[in-house]
Amino acid sequence: MPMSVVPERLFSMHRQIAGKLTGPFTKWIVLVVVLIAAVGLGSFAGKLLDVQDNEISSWLPESAESTQAIERLDAFQDPNDMGTTVVYYNEDGLTDAQLAAIEEHAAEIEEIEGVTEVVTPARAQAAGIPIPYVSEDGQVAKLDFTINRGDEVWYDMPDVAEDIRDLTRTDGVEVYVAGAGGQTADQAAAFEGFEGRLLLITLLAVILILLVSYRSPVLWILPIFTAVVGLGMSMGLLYFLAKHAGLTINGQTQFIMMVLVIGAGTDYALLLVARYREELRRHEDRHEAMAFALHRAAPAILASAATVVVGLLCLMFAELNSTAGLGPANAVAIAVTFVVMVTLLPALLVICGRWVFWPFVPHFGTDEPTASGFWARIGSSIDKRPRVVWVGTALVLGALCLGFFRLDTSGVPSDEIYAGDEVDSVIGQELLNDHDLVDASTPVQVVAPAADAEAVAEAMTGIEGLDDPMPPLVEGDTALIQASLQADSIAEESKDAVIEVRERVHAVSDEAQVTGWTALTMDIETASERDNKVIIPIVLIAVLLILVALLRALLAPVLLIGTVILSFGAALGISGLVFDLIYGLDHVDPGFPLFAFVFLVALGIDYNIFLMTRVREETAQHGTRRGSLIALSSTGGVITSAGFVLAATFAMLATMPMTFALQIGTTIALGVLLDTMIVRSVLVTALNLDLGGKIWWPSKIDSVDRSLPEPGSEPEREKVAALD
Repeated sequence: MPMSVVPERLFSMHRQIAGKLTGPFTKWIVLVVVLIAAVGLGSFAGKLLDVQDNEISSWLPESAESTQAIERLDAFQDPNDMGTTVVYYNEDGLTDAQLAAIEEHAAEIEEIEGVTEVVTPARAQAAGIPIPYVSEDGQVAKLDFTINRGDEVWYDMPDVAEDIRDLTRTDGVEVYVAGAGGQTADQAAAFEGFEGRLLLITLLAVILILLVSYRSPVLWILPIFTAVVGLGMSMGLLYFLAKHAGLTINGQTQFIMMVLVIGAGTDYALLLVARYREELRRHEDRHEAMAFALHRAAPAILASAATVVVGLLCLMFAELNSTAGLGPANAVAIAVTFVVMVTLLPALLVICGRWVFWPFVPHFGTDEPTASGFWARIGSSIDKRPRVVWVGTALVLGALCLGFFRLDTSGVPSDEIYAGDEVDSVIGQELLNDHDLVDASTPVQVVAPAADAEAVAEAMTGIEGLDDPMPPLVEGDTALIQASLQADSIAEESKDAVIEVRERVHAVSDEAQVTGWTALTMDIETASERDNKVIIPIVLIAVLLILVALLRALLAPVLLIGTVILSFGAALGISGLVFDLIYGLDHVDPGFPLFAFVFLVALGIDYNIFLMTRVREETAQHGTRRGSLIALSSTGGVITSAGFVLAATFAMLATMPMTFALQIGTTIALGVLLDTMIVRSVLVTALNLDLGGKIWWPSKIDSVDRSLPEPGSEPEREKVAALD
């Protein structure tokens, strides 16, 4: 069979499938089946919170020393024990009456469920504890305790912290809940109830953009309804996977999934609706129009969704549990959203009919307005000197990449974890640091064989930034040696102290392992750096293979990958300037580059896929150069709208009170706008116009281009005009 016959056979078969999905009778079957599935899965969406795992173990790298040491701590403490510090501050100095009130608070705090080992200034002095509990200037005092609420500690700590504030309220004294318990309370409070608020403001932002894009008071309802259905089904399915298949879901995974599904789902809807509107002008029967539209748009949407899914699944190679869990969960959500968008949305559009586009109804036989629109004029401008355009654009983007060097990926200090107003745990920790009080809730912990306990304790003595160790605790063959840090648990001096502890104790005992809040943070940073080096190349290779299969070429996919990498670098560069000069946040999480890369490459390549699949489609009839101009004019408006939708959804993350959400939302929004407005419209189009049919190497599908003169020349414009 001749090779030219194969694509035609596939075209016919694909069109038949598309037609059956949206036929006069089958559209109702599709509608009923999808809605039944939506009701069934969606009824479990609200239970996804019940299976979230926000414990520290769900984030840690399994192979890390600190993680392994935690498992050996069971002999000495419950793994759910959480050290908490209550900080008292009076600028004029704490009075004797106020110090006496602190002692009285201890008995009341001990009445709280799960609280043990309350240590106050007087109790510390009586027990001979060498750590000070009142500052030398008398302005700050503290009390420490341990709380254990089992697996519910994440959900309980905000209420516990509020109870403690009520119990410890003292006239003339500021009270803050700090330590590990305070940090957990503040983080849980930041996420508490935010899923609903985030979803609402995201939907409102998308609705506003759709109203402007469609210029219809009705049409926006269908994409939004379909996206919400996709989100509900995704959350319901993820509930079952988390409950019965061991999939890890945490707060970070869920809030990213919400904006990702709404943003990506709406993008798919925009592409399908735009193609359907085109076909309605060419076909009198709306069912036939949808069959052609779905046939033409579905491969691009599938390739787009597959790129995101594969990119996210690559995160499974991460050493960090939180990153590894985020990938498959969001990949499932995107896959479900794709299925919903190519089944439910087409059925709804065909059922509603042409009137849903009112007041700008695409009547049969009318002209396509994009042929002479804004993006057609942009294409004509680029066509005059395409090489100058793409070289100049690439140089500007390359210059923007230099801003990347302003990003400090060593980790976010405690005073920058929260965006906006400082929270209790941060203020309390700052008071402890400023007044030379040790935060005993986050000690350095070393687990070692009992026979090596004294040698390990001796090795931990005299380390800068670390108090001398407490007497070793021995249970059976295992010993626990603890020492308090003299600074914030994630300050550089604390990290240096832990590094020295590890060097010294490993020298005296091969089986000694160091853990604690600082060690955990350091191991997370190390795992993040490793994941950046391993996963980024894997994602690039996977996306490249998808593009090769879709475009059936090598040069075009390589160039597209290069443009997206350039866009990613520019987005990071701009972000570095924004974070430092506008937000005043010059630190980022070590995992930030990886998250930004995966989402920007997987999502940013979408717009190149939407454009290049249309270029390839038009090339068969018009040649690559002319086909590129037609593709830009046809897809320019819808891709721009899609970019604004996705940028707006991720920008909504910036409304969360967490620095990581603010930074990742800002960077992805900037990167998506760069992709849609500059990379796809200017850089890629200029490359297509400059290279012509060579872009499809080694394929030879461009017989028209071989007879065209150089791009931008007068003879070429005359020949292109003749093609019209």
